[in-house]
Amino acid sequence: MQAHNDIRTVDGKHPYDYYYRPGMPLRPPPPRAVASELWYQPRRAMLGPWIDVRPEPVDTPRTRLMADHLWQGDEPMDAVVRAFGRIGNVECRRLLDRALAHGIDSLDDPPPELVDLFARLDNPPRWFDPDLWEYGRRIWINVSIAGKLAMGVQDFMGTFVGAEVASATGATGRFVNDPYRRNLETANWFRSVTVPGAIDRWSPVFADTVRVRLMHAQVRAGLRRRWGAEHFAVHGNPISNATTMGAAVTFGISPICFDHVHGRRCSTQQLDAVMHYWGYIAYLFGVAEELIPRSALEGMEMADFMVATAGTAPEWTATMAGAAIKGFGEHGFTDRVKIAATAPLLGVLAYYSSDGLVRALLADTVLRSVPTRPWKELTGLAATAVVRLRRLDDQLPGARHRMNRRARHVDPMWDRNTRVARMLAARVGIHSTPYDQHDGTATEVARCPVR
Repeated sequence: MQAHNDIRTVDGKHPYDYYYRPGMPLRPPPPRAVASELWYQPRRAMLGPWIDVRPEPVDTPRTRLMADHLWQGDEPMDAVVRAFGRIGNVECRRLLDRALAHGIDSLDDPPPELVDLFARLDNPPRWFDPDLWEYGRRIWINVSIAGKLAMGVQDFMGTFVGAEVASATGATGRFVNDPYRRNLETANWFRSVTVPGAIDRWSPVFADTVRVRLMHAQVRAGLRRRWGAEHFAVHGNPISNATTMGAAVTFGISPICFDHVHGRRCSTQQLDAVMHYWGYIAYLFGVAEELIPRSALEGMEMADFMVATAGTAPEWTATMAGAAIKGFGEHGFTDRVKIAATAPLLGVLAYYSSDGLVRALLADTVLRSVPTRPWKELTGLAATAVVRLRRLDDQLPGARHRMNRRARHVDPMWDRNTRVARMLAARVGIHSTPYDQHDGTATEVARCPVR
């Protein structure tokens, strides 16, 4: 890996602060993107049956491109954020919402940044296949509950322990200051994207996806303003294009990979369909086309690199973990009972991630010494049983009909999760998810991205 300590900014701008164009030499990874042993076990468990998982991820053209794109954000939406600053938040939001609802041609004199954005949104790339996307959606919904829980836990660990995401999430503060709205936004989007036709141009889910993409760009601009050039030189771009793609890959393939390694085998065709499903979602989220994998195997190489280089817990991990368990003491009998009662949950987290990640998450909390056994082993038995029951269901007559029925409307698990999030948010007066929490973040102290 190339050393970066001798790299200087030019007129205040880092030499790697640009958007890649095909044919350009690839930038080396930012200094912080080094493999950590902390993530080796989860990588091997998820990806081992398909690719060569080593402590240091295998160097491939896809991983080199991932490393390069840690330096850049989302070019069209980053430009829209700058337009927000020029035109004004209220007016630019009005123009964006009107263009989403009625088309860019409905605007009398649209800013060029919006014209460029909608030229991409209104014209799907040639590789997009709506039938394959729909098949991938059904396969993804048809994953076992255990597989979906694996995805949820792994994303949780990436958010709270992974250096880039935990730093961004912690620095902005909404997990601490606005958790109910933040959780509702996340749950509602994941539910909505499983609806048939969710990515159709005139779908409300399409519009919400663009709004979430805007939030990411607003937070990225705010964090860069807050953290400055020295942070960029070490860490690259916050909420980078590579991290967005890596998140989409892991959301997509980790549930089906979990089922596979627990006895419910999947085919290459099914894996590729799921990758296509999440690949087009990544496109709508602003991932550069050259970075989007065309097969699950390419996606696995990228996921391996992303997870391997996720980094170790930053200072913000302690802040967020402490806020999550702020009602716990450690001196009285009742406190000790409450601490001991967390063992089953920690066992679940350890099984789906690793003991090392659980300890990193809780290192500065009163839960740091709570044992995960025997709950970790019991979770493994239960998860294996759930997957094998679904494998049996696959072998019984009518399996395809049952799969289609499960995916007819929306993912049932995400639907239930959203109902709970909506109920909790309603208790504190939150009833909607307009995804406009960051319209001022690019010029103010940032708060929190939605992942």
